[in-house]
Amino acid sequence: MDADQLSLPLTLLLFGAGALAIALAGSRLTAVADRLSDLTGLGEAVFGAVLLGAVTSLPGAVASITTALAGRADLAVSNAVGGIAAQTAFLVVADMVYRRANLEHAAASITNLLNGALLCALLSLPLLAATGPEITAWGVHPASLIVLALYVFGLKLASASQHAPGWKPVRTSQTREDEPDEEPNTARGAWRVWTTFLFLAAVVGVAGWVVGVTGIALVRHTGLSETLVGSLFTAVATSLPELVTAVAAVRQGALTLAVGGIIGGNTFDALFLVFSDVAYREGSIYHAISDQPLFIISLTILLTSFLMLGLIRRERSGVANIGFESMAVLIFYLLGMATLVIL
Repeated sequence: MDADQLSLPLTLLLFGAGALAIALAGSRLTAVADRLSDLTGLGEAVFGAVLLGAVTSLPGAVASITTALAGRADLAVSNAVGGIAAQTAFLVVADMVYRRANLEHAAASITNLLNGALLCALLSLPLLAATGPEITAWGVHPASLIVLALYVFGLKLASASQHAPGWKPVRTSQTREDEPDEEPNTARGAWRVWTTFLFLAAVVGVAGWVVGVTGIALVRHTGLSETLVGSLFTAVATSLPELVTAVAAVRQGALTLAVGGIIGGNTFDALFLVFSDVAYREGSIYHAISDQPLFIISLTILLTSFLMLGLIRRERSGVANIGFESMAVLIFYLLGMATLVIL
């Protein structure tokens, strides 16, 4: 499928179909992931951060790689980081759905805090790379390798901290801890659950490629900037699994899975920048982007910082049962998107 050959009606049709496929497959992923977190014994926070976060991030990864291969640096980076910003804002929606208490209070865990801190570190490296010397090895900036190594280190740290934490959230009447419904590796038909999980992963991956190609066509047809299309259109469309799974997980009472899926998915999404840098063959992608993607990266670090403040402060309730962190995330996200539209 060639983006340059797509008409505007066909572009909109394919974009909508891809977004719909992502949303429908994402709605099934939560229940499957909740079972697998019990069957594997990993727990909701770790499983949400690693496997669920990675699978729901597949559409965005494929879209970023597709656009980077086409030489669209701004679109690739904006899709990657814009998705992280959108998914953080989606957590506010899940917070509104959970009416009993502030979601960040009820689902506080050391794993989610570590992943939030890791995400801030991962996003800081592209900023340093973009404002530093243009150094590449085989067309890839060394910062991409550091991002990859830091991500692996962060996962090991989060896994180790779950089994031997040096800090634990105080248990309150609103706290919902991860309590497995099934014993690890004892339920029958586990292979069917894994097969379903992998099938859904394939569906969202293909749909992400469709969204990436049609995103390139949207830039051509509408004349909008690549950053705006990437941050608002392709990023939101490829991030729909996070919205669907977070809301579904909250309704099922899997609060740690909901928060862990968003934050863990966000840390995985930071690797899109590594994939995009490798796919972009004209040099370092960090030095090929304009100021607008750097604005999105900075905004995303700010949103993540507010989320971490909420997980640490653990405000029990607030306006409409959401805490100060959700209000701050929503306000700054909307202001950021409005700024992009003005620019």
